[in-house]
Amino acid sequence: MKTYLRALIASVLLPVAAFAEVEVSVTYLQMQVPRPPVLSNLDPIPDDLGVAGAELALTDNLTTAKFLGHKYNLSVTSVPEGGDWLTAARQALADSPFLILDAPAQAQLDVADLPEAANAILLNASASDLNVRDQNCRANLLHTLPSNMMRTDALVQFLVKRRWDELVMITGVHPGDQAFAQSLKRSLEKFRLELSAEKTWEFAADLRRNAAQEVPLFTQEFGDYDILLVADELDDFSRYIEFNTWKARPVAGSDGLQPVTWSRVVEQWGAVQMQNRFTEQTGRSMMPKDYAAWAAYRTLGEAVTRTQSSDPTVLLDYILSDDFELAGFKGRAMNFRSWNGQLRQPIPLVTDRAVVAMAPLEGFLHQRTELDTLGLDEGESQCQAFRE
Repeated sequence: MKTYLRALIASVLLPVAAFAEVEVSVTYLQMQVPRPPVLSNLDPIPDDLGVAGAELALTDNLTTAKFLGHKYNLSVTSVPEGGDWLTAARQALADSPFLILDAPAQAQLDVADLPEAANAILLNASASDLNVRDQNCRANLLHTLPSNMMRTDALVQFLVKRRWDELVMITGVHPGDQAFAQSLKRSLEKFRLELSAEKTWEFAADLRRNAAQEVPLFTQEFGDYDILLVADELDDFSRYIEFNTWKARPVAGSDGLQPVTWSRVVEQWGAVQMQNRFTEQTGRSMMPKDYAAWAAYRTLGEAVTRTQSSDPTVLLDYILSDDFELAGFKGRAMNFRSWNGQLRQPIPLVTDRAVVAMAPLEGFLHQRTELDTLGLDEGESQCQAFRE
């Protein structure tokens, strides 16, 4: 028995000795963007939003690293409003070719276009804009946050399955609201549905006091419908819509039934264990940007483990290959679209208390993977950077 144990230990330790020491330093580069005032302050934005997800991924990467002789580091650079974003980016790139970006889409493109970033790997953990994954894509910019279209495709798949085809929508005036509304319309067209009516929420009324009076009047003109879609990504007014509509109908989109990157109500596939580790670390629940940042750093960790390299060119080739897989606690392995750098991933459709469905839904087929029924498909893509 002792001989067997010695042989077993040797079989485990010998491969470890062959691993080269690899060190990976990552910078979480954040632009502080002022948030417009909203009607309610019930859900304050955590100070460590996004950063906390990267920190959890650092812990996860280190768990494997100690057996392989690898080292990981994480530094955080936060650029204040009006600060010199590109100077901060250059300094970060001088320290490491690996950046997790938490900034608006254009600011991320500005970093990607720096000469210093030519051989870097940049990971978008905050911008859901479709254009940075389409005509304005960059070959050094990957996306772990789902696009708006991935989320809206997930929601519309649910509407199709339920045969809810009488649809109306309320849209806010914030640019994020407008972008989400446009994505919803594109998804409806993709799955051959259409809106029967649409209204814009332009009121400054204090709905905390007047929702029961204002919302019924506002929605009365819609007539009959199956479900009310709401585009309010700023989280301003939509919380006051449900149960105040003229017709007793469900609400979906930015409130009610929501298509999200991540939610605390995701509990299957080992998600509870990750949620618990995150809560122990932060004292709060994981949010979508946290998950995207976690997936970004874990992507690098997985690639380093598999390639035994910290060379950005080697890692990027592997990340975009068919061999790459990331276990993301969503029920199936996730990988990247080689034509635009978007992380394929399921989209939970959730309420505050439960997962209602996990998209892609059964019956929505694709010749490559059902995950490509969510978001921009290769044949629709105008992204050329990854094909050059």
